[in-house]
Amino acid sequence: MVSPSSPRARRGYVYSSLALLIVAAVMMAACSSEAKQQTPAQAAGAGGRGRGDAAPVPVTTTTAVEKSMPVTVAAVGNAEAISTVQVRSQVTGRLAQIQFAEGQDVEAGQLLFTIDPQPFQVALDQATAVLARDTAQSNNAQAQVERYENLFMRGLIPKDQYETQVATATALKATTEADAAAIAAAKLNLQYTKILAPAAGRTGALLVHQGDLVQANGTAPLVVINQVAPIYVSFAVPGKLLDDIRRYQRSTPLRVTAQLPGDEGTTVEAGKLTFIDNAVDPQTGTIKLKATFTNAQRRLWPGQSADVRLQLHSDPHAIVIPSVAVQASQQGPYVWAVNQGRVQMKPISIARVEGEESVVDHGVAAGDVVVTDGQLRLTPNSRIAERTEGDRGGRGAAEAQ
Repeated sequence: MVSPSSPRARRGYVYSSLALLIVAAVMMAACSSEAKQQTPAQAAGAGGRGRGDAAPVPVTTTTAVEKSMPVTVAAVGNAEAISTVQVRSQVTGRLAQIQFAEGQDVEAGQLLFTIDPQPFQVALDQATAVLARDTAQSNNAQAQVERYENLFMRGLIPKDQYETQVATATALKATTEADAAAIAAAKLNLQYTKILAPAAGRTGALLVHQGDLVQANGTAPLVVINQVAPIYVSFAVPGKLLDDIRRYQRSTPLRVTAQLPGDEGTTVEAGKLTFIDNAVDPQTGTIKLKATFTNAQRRLWPGQSADVRLQLHSDPHAIVIPSVAVQASQQGPYVWAVNQGRVQMKPISIARVEGEESVVDHGVAAGDVVVTDGQLRLTPNSRIAERTEGDRGGRGAAEAQ
């Protein structure tokens, strides 16, 4: 009997272990070779998760359509008041009253300020009294002229005495006319104590206060009025478009829309092109334009920037798809096109974007079905499952045939 700890027993144990390792390696190699020889369909049958039978990807689709679309030019514009009036006093005096609140809308002719009228009333009364005095003297001198003329015709007085009296009467008459002009000036100054709005618009910040002494035609205005309804929006477009703009404008004023930055989805203001500058800026190569907006809701404000679109004409046969269907790659834009329940990447060329729609130059034809939602899970030749807008984000949908 051999002892387990003897050298002979240990050699037998090593030989048995090596034999087992060799048998295991041969069996693993055989299994690997058999697996490599399996077809994808056999592998799918064995594991139940073959790629060829992957679950369809739920997506939302739409159909490219042919319809009339506007051809527009995009630009960034600035709102400008149609008129800006700096209100100043035409007489010097103490500001007695302010008849409006700063930031208030005012009408043309509305009373804004009242300057203390007492000094101007006194000046008018004085001018009226002077006229009365000079009128009496003029009337007396004219009566003297008639008497001197009678005496001169009879030869009782010399000619020079008669002519002197005529000159005196004429001078006094001119004096009365000057007095009448002084009265008119005094009345005008008294009228200027009531400062009226020269134009309709919205007032700015008050630059004076009640009790201040205001100067006639002072350097600082009392208040500034901006006309904001209607309002201008000025913008610039490339000078190469000038011929097109002038050609299309001959038949009807071109439509212009304006939208404040960050106001996507809100109402767009609509106006008309009313001004084309008389020269192209040689430094920028652009031409300045202005559009007039009614601005009834006061959404546009002087100094604000706005995204502007000038509509030149309409393309009646534009191929249109939703902009959300357009994807970007290093090779350019593309869409996932649907054909018999599967999708393929289709390169396209975008002519322009109008709101939430893109006009396609080529790559998509009217009637083509494209994916608008769910593109992230798609790969070429993926099967898809249509879903409605109400099912967006869900997975329960019928498989597309």
